[in-house]
Amino acid sequence: MERNPYKIILEPVITEKATELEKQNIYTFKVAKDATKKDILWAVKEIYGFQPVKCNIVNVKPKKKRRIWQRIEGRTTGWKKAYVKLKPGDKIKVR
Repeated sequence: MERNPYKIILEPVITEKATELEKQNIYTFKVAKDATKKDILWAVKEIYGFQPVKCNIVNVKPKKKRRIWQRIEGRTTGWKKAYVKLKPGDKIKVR
């Protein structure tokens, strides 16, 4: 059973830190919660056509948020982030 690569890599993460990491050929993606490193490496190759060198995964924990004069308390959802390193010379256009 083959998975859809677009269900593994959900979207690129575009932040100041992620933009700085692109200069080192490291790209940041929001990925599915059940995705493994092998799944992510396969999905990047299928979507972008480049063979990644390495992948690191971070579970982003939910954060507390308050609304309406600090009375209603809630949480953001947790998600999984992947840092994917490509070979020198390979470039992905994420914007």
